[in-house]
Amino acid sequence: METIPNNMSAVQLLGHGGVEKLVLNHQVPVPTIGANDVLIKVGAAGVNNTDLNTRKAWYSKSYVESAEVKNTEAENIAPKSEPSATNSSDASWSGEAIEFPRIQGADVCGIVVAVGEQVDKSLLGRRVLIEPCLQEANDEALASPWYFGSECDGGFAQYTKVAAKHAYPVSSELSDVELASFPCSYSTAENMLTRANVSERDLVLISGASGGVGSAAIQLAKARGAKVIAITSKSKFAEITAIGADVVLDRNDDLAKKLGQNSVDVVIDLVAGDQWPQFLQVLKPFGRYATSGAIAGPIVELDVRTLYLKDLSLFGCTILAKDVFANLIARIEAKQIKPLIANRFALSEIAKAQQEFELKKHIGKLVIDLSLKF
Repeated sequence: METIPNNMSAVQLLGHGGVEKLVLNHQVPVPTIGANDVLIKVGAAGVNNTDLNTRKAWYSKSYVESAEVKNTEAENIAPKSEPSATNSSDASWSGEAIEFPRIQGADVCGIVVAVGEQVDKSLLGRRVLIEPCLQEANDEALASPWYFGSECDGGFAQYTKVAAKHAYPVSSELSDVELASFPCSYSTAENMLTRANVSERDLVLISGASGGVGSAAIQLAKARGAKVIAITSKSKFAEITAIGADVVLDRNDDLAKKLGQNSVDVVIDLVAGDQWPQFLQVLKPFGRYATSGAIAGPIVELDVRTLYLKDLSLFGCTILAKDVFANLIARIEAKQIKPLIANRFALSEIAKAQQEFELKKHIGKLVIDLSLKF
């Protein structure tokens, strides 16, 4: 049995703002677990949009109203405006105030090193992935879900804790870094495909296709047997085709002209913005639209006549549907999807990692590797 120290190294977010708010602290107490918790020694933790959004207070409604939203070369990126002092009271994923200091990091792979008294002891020593959308914390069912690393401390640390129900054992030859690329992006994508009931009969249009969720959605839609049209920048056409997209369009294309109206069954949208009305135009009657992001701007123009005359279904996707994460684990173990790793960083390089993430020059995941010296 591994000796668990009293203190650990962790990156703490000290407040809303820029990357200067991220501080590496070598004297953070190791989490104390409750009866229903497990303690996990972190092997790797991926960087994702939630980290940046939480740090910047992007989830605040006042941030959205004041932000200067730009559809830049960056795909799957939060607006670049810095938060004001007035928008911290609703600046978390759940719409509540963040408690600082906060350890971020929702994409976690690690080894269970301790279990609470109510937890099956067979979990000890198992490698697990953490389901980031939490229904239980502090030995209590949550009235509304939390996001790991947002409403509670996450995985940018040597150790982290979570309710055992959210720690999923995984049997795989993949490395910790590779496995840490899956939880957030792939569960978000799988949730959207599940809500939209995507099957082998569907033609699926995916926006923001080179981002973490978009690239995951391509793989997961193909695993369901669907055909995929992906939207990205011209510089990334080859990579997106290699991931599995059947057709790749430039994000500045006129979709109605390229595809024709009433041409696709499902839209998986991570972008929104000015292009949004085109998504409804290209949907067939009884088509399904699912979204979990608004990187090109959250305010869109909706012609309600298009919605009701075409009998469209619109899905906002945040809370994971039942069995989504378990299904994702099954797909990993069956080798139906593959990790896309763009770069890895030491824990001390968290600011550099988040800055590189925001540039979005890469395809795939940026991961904090706890095996690297920090």
